[in-house]
Amino acid sequence: MSYRIPFNKPFIVGRELHYMAEAVSAGQIGGAGRFVQACEGLMEKRFGAERVLLTTSCTSALEMAAILCNLEPGDEVILPSYTFVSTANAFLLQGAKLVFVDIRPDTLNLDESHMDSAITDRTRVIVPVHYAGVPAEMNAVNRIAGQRGLMVVEDAAQGVNARYHDAYQGTMGDFGCYSFHETKNFTCGEGGALVVRNPDHIQRAEYIRQDGTNRHEFLHGMVECDEWMDLGASYLLPELLAAFLYAQLENMDQITSRRQAVYHRYHENLVPLEQRGDIRLPFIPGGCTINYHMFYILLPSEPVRAALIEHLKARGILAVFHYVSLHASPMGLSMGYRKGMLPVTEDVSDRLLRLPLYFDLTDTQVDEVTSAIRNFFCGGKQELPVLIR
Repeated sequence: MSYRIPFNKPFIVGRELHYMAEAVSAGQIGGAGRFVQACEGLMEKRFGAERVLLTTSCTSALEMAAILCNLEPGDEVILPSYTFVSTANAFLLQGAKLVFVDIRPDTLNLDESHMDSAITDRTRVIVPVHYAGVPAEMNAVNRIAGQRGLMVVEDAAQGVNARYHDAYQGTMGDFGCYSFHETKNFTCGEGGALVVRNPDHIQRAEYIRQDGTNRHEFLHGMVECDEWMDLGASYLLPELLAAFLYAQLENMDQITSRRQAVYHRYHENLVPLEQRGDIRLPFIPGGCTINYHMFYILLPSEPVRAALIEHLKARGILAVFHYVSLHASPMGLSMGYRKGMLPVTEDVSDRLLRLPLYFDLTDTQVDEVTSAIRNFFCGGKQELPVLIR
């Protein structure tokens, strides 16, 4: 089914198609070309990252990070249950035991106050997820990790170009993982990146990204032959996708500015409903600069959410709910978790609704979405201030 206002929509902001044609003309559409290097260099400079390696997805970046953590079977990894399944799968594939903790009711990120009680002598890694581009409390996470000798892997899939105080998301842990999926702020359809903070991990990360081989060194004339060195898989982003992505990264400020305008228009239009107690709007802690990845609302209950989704669909608008709690999923239940163990996570999972947000979304369309939401709660009565114009 097509919608007049879809949840997400691909867009071209600059020289995407031109750069893709350049890549084809240069005779290289696989990996390790100049656009891969250009994307990596741009992010390293802008984010102050030691090394950024483009990958086929954020899932790939997470899997690489998990390998780099040198986990052994039975080692424990602390992570939120309110996240995409890739966060969990990456570590499960390395034989780790997943220790889910609850999220904060304000930012919907990993609740740092639960971490001490979750840590055991088998804990090796903490995985904060920066939900909606809103940063987790990284000072607390890094302090606890430092005290306990733990590694930190940031799942910053939604946090590219967002900051926690003066540091960019993805650059504060041992490893950071980005996504350039079609639903993200900057996209190439499918893609990701691994941020490596410690220079000692860079060489091995290069091996892992190219099937466990030293192909990177071979292509740069550093060794005489291409050999199998480590674990790995085909995690290198193709040059064609990197060419598309580079045009988007060149225009990060323009893209962010438009998403910011959409975000703030949603917020201003919907504040009256929050003041009435009908919904709750996103919370942004002080000292944080978000990237306006997502605009969500929290509804009073799951039935209200379901009814609002149908109300919007009937008007040609697609809004979607987000993660189903991992601990309460069939896989989580098979690990011994059960419903009721993480109450905030389960409550948020039942009530959160994501509204359409993409670069080409117009002010008129934002007003149409918010008018439909207001109509749902007010039944057409003129009880609220008029929408901004």
